[in-house]
Amino acid sequence: MSQPPSPPGQPPHREGRADPGVFGAPFEPQPGVYGSPPAAPYGQPAPNSPYGYGYPQPGGPAGTGGPAGPGGPAGIGGPGGGRRSRGRTASLVAAVLAGVLVIGAGLWYATGDGGDDAARPAAEKSGSAAPKQPDDAPPGRTMTPAPKPAELNAARKDGENKVLWVQENDVDLPGKGGTQYGPWFAGDIVAKGLHRTVSGYSAADGTQRWSLTVRTNVCSAPSRPTADGKIVLALQSDTSDAAQCDRLQMVDLRTGKAGWSAQFKRSGPWDLLSELAMAVNGDVVTVGRTGRTDAYRVSDGKHLWGKLPGNCQPYGFASGAVPLAATSCQTAADDHTVQHVRRIDPATGKELWAYPVKKGFTVDQFYSTDPPVLSLRKGTERWAIVVLNDDGTYRSQLIGDKGENYAPRCGQELRPENPTLDSCLGVAADAKSVYLATAPAEGGDLDAANTVVAFDTATGKSRWKVAAPAQQKLLPLRVEGGKVLMYANASGAYGSRLGGGVYALPPTGGALQPVLRHPDSASTVEKPFREAVVSYSGGRVVLLQPYISGGDDKQEKAIVAMLAFGD
Repeated sequence: MSQPPSPPGQPPHREGRADPGVFGAPFEPQPGVYGSPPAAPYGQPAPNSPYGYGYPQPGGPAGTGGPAGPGGPAGIGGPGGGRRSRGRTASLVAAVLAGVLVIGAGLWYATGDGGDDAARPAAEKSGSAAPKQPDDAPPGRTMTPAPKPAELNAARKDGENKVLWVQENDVDLPGKGGTQYGPWFAGDIVAKGLHRTVSGYSAADGTQRWSLTVRTNVCSAPSRPTADGKIVLALQSDTSDAAQCDRLQMVDLRTGKAGWSAQFKRSGPWDLLSELAMAVNGDVVTVGRTGRTDAYRVSDGKHLWGKLPGNCQPYGFASGAVPLAATSCQTAADDHTVQHVRRIDPATGKELWAYPVKKGFTVDQFYSTDPPVLSLRKGTERWAIVVLNDDGTYRSQLIGDKGENYAPRCGQELRPENPTLDSCLGVAADAKSVYLATAPAEGGDLDAANTVVAFDTATGKSRWKVAAPAQQKLLPLRVEGGKVLMYANASGAYGSRLGGGVYALPPTGGALQPVLRHPDSASTVEKPFREAVVSYSGGRVVLLQPYISGGDDKQEKAIVAMLAFGD
């Protein structure tokens, strides 16, 4: 697949001593702090795509009604009763190819020359998939209306937790369906955005607390709100097919009240065609895209900064306490991409440190900000996972085992219409380890189990592995209370019915410790959330379908949009 042309110019990247072999080409250990950046912005490929942030999308910008932007497989039964029918073949192929990487010869691109020993992406194989079960279709297609929690809980076994609530879609959508944003937690509220509606529900029982209609379609959003429960949404400029994603609306998730609004200017082809990468750091929301990031104070909407001095500009931040930004640089020469990971004060734009990314690689995702763990890609063929020290200096790169496929779900794969740089399922990190989900063994069926591998952040080598429960996939969520929390999906192979759940492991590994066990009786409703966004908060699991689409209005309204489990 040919790559779209790059925008003008990048300065040459300095070469040096290579690091040990890894999930990518050898990298040079970099000093932690740099002086004034030498160059100006331009775009980078979006996660798992040859297009995305800064590259022209086929057919027009995402969210304008055309075939542009990231996408999932059209016609494949998936989240919320179906996928978009808009043509996104180029992004789809790249996302499938880049979703699961295969390690060859024990080290990933140990040769560094793109030869046979280099890491190569591979799509997950379905193999001899189990016969399709009647309940494999999303709710709304075979189950109208969706079952109530009391019905699902009636057959609970000893030791199983409850279905807390089943939230059917309550938004009337256009024919193509719509992206769901969220879930966002604010006190006892869990909220989401869909089309032109933002809604808040009781986290305990799913009762709708409030609903807010916004002026136009929601087109982007951060992965999390502020600590006091405020979110800033990006909206389209109007309701036409040519609308730009260039308006901001603050919403207080605790009350459902709309706050300040603003409009930011988008100009130039790269800015106009790039998607937004939004993030929240403290009381600041950043709106990144090719060549520029605008920062606003969430509490009052004050514009804090825009284009920074020099030729290197941030195009996206990671949400959280440690504000890491991906930046891109440009000069008159057009030889290759020069990117950095920088720690930037989000309130002022001031740089605290910078780590230069190896020539040709782009920042794919921030797997963690504390410690800094970076997913870096070079096209669809090379992948590197790099761990930094707290001052931005190089620490290690992960070294994968021969024949092992690693498959965290990030970016477009997890949030097809909102590929932020900080949204991943299947990877977590603490000071000593990076926990990474594998794909099931090649040739296994859709319900084949996988493993989770713990890599040493100091050496990059594997420390231990744990197998998922039979017929389930285990996906790290985060580290909390000294333990890594993991979600196991629901399964239904060959007539068996297995509910999902949350497990914990100490940092030394060992036997899985159940935290929540979802009832097997609810697996028919949980299983269609195979590609869902999974959130664990306050002792509850909330599953959210990233895209809602139904065959007609009745089916659309019966689709289970969110599902919650707990005590």
